[in-house]
Amino acid sequence: MAKTIAVTEQPSTGLQQLKAQPARLGEFLKDVRSEMRKVISPSRAEVQSTTIVVLVTVFIFAAYFWLVDNIIGRAIEALLHRLTQH
Repeated sequence: MAKTIAVTEQPSTGLQQLKAQPARLGEFLKDVRSEMRKVISPSRAEVQSTTIVVLVTVFIFAAYFWLVDNIIGRAIEALLHRLTQH
């Protein structure tokens, strides 16, 4: 069974499109206002707890990458030292 798509009739000339802009803008702003009513701001406690989680996570990853970088760096130094000895 074929699916049909409902297509809204588009203004065909530039002048008609220009005249339709205020109505389209008004509809867009109504939609924005409707969606903004659904937005809920987090409480101060929620912001503080998530900020702490982010900071702890950043420090854990920083320590991990520092450790890995040091291990790989020392391994490369040791390898280069061995390869350059005669």
